[in-house]
Amino acid sequence: MSLDEIIQSTVDDLGLKYEKKGTGRYFVTLPGTRKLQTNCWLIVGEHAFVIEAFVCRRPDEAHEEVYRFLLRRNAKLYGVHYTVDALGDIYLVGRLGLDTVTESGLDKILGQVVEAADGDFNTLLEIGFASSIKREWDWRVSRGESLANLEAFKHLVEPEGKEGVFTTDDEE
Repeated sequence: MSLDEIIQSTVDDLGLKYEKKGTGRYFVTLPGTRKLQTNCWLIVGEHAFVIEAFVCRRPDEAHEEVYRFLLRRNAKLYGVHYTVDALGDIYLVGRLGLDTVTESGLDKILGQVVEAADGDFNTLLEIGFASSIKREWDWRVSRGESLANLEAFKHLVEPEGKEGVFTTDDEE
């Protein structure tokens, strides 16, 4: 099987949405729960297979803490690692030898991309965008807008020591 056939067969078997952008170039959409989707390039190069996935834009704040988290997380990842581009946007990238790409190997590395991008997404937002999340929360509350997709960040806006404590009118 050629690498093109391996890639196409694997993404088809996994039921992933993708676009073939020429020989050996695939733009794949990986589903998630926290990060609803992760866009990922699979590229067969002359000497290596490359996987590259956008995780999130450049953090607004706490850059050192974000980068420390990414470096520590790199030690636990399989086949990919975190990196930042010239703008500071965060990606997962990997380079494999062409002879090492198999259907099961590709399935495993795509799974690692989903696990990392989706699993680390809220943590990255909490560290690098806490002020923006708090402003968005306050804005939505002031307008009576839904907080459903911010619920995971409720702990950032609750007063310390008040987590999970609710009172009713008759308790006051």
